[in-house]
Amino acid sequence: MRICEATQVRIDQLRKERRLSEYALIYQTGMPGSTVKSILHGKSKNPGIVNIKKIAEGLGVTMREFYDSDIFDELESED
Repeated sequence: MRICEATQVRIDQLRKERRLSEYALIYQTGMPGSTVKSILHGKSKNPGIVNIKKIAEGLGVTMREFYDSDIFDELESED
């Protein structure tokens, strides 16, 4: 799995755990809806650490908690 895919999966996991719709997550982050949706649906291949931090805050987790998942243990190399 590539890092952008792992990031999508992790956001989705946390969003579902917190029972947040995509719209609610967008509201919580304060980011443009198009930006969040492009990350959630895999259109953004490099979402950027600042955007991930905003999403993590919107999910109510720290960056450490966001990346503390087995999903990130075995990533494919990026070319």
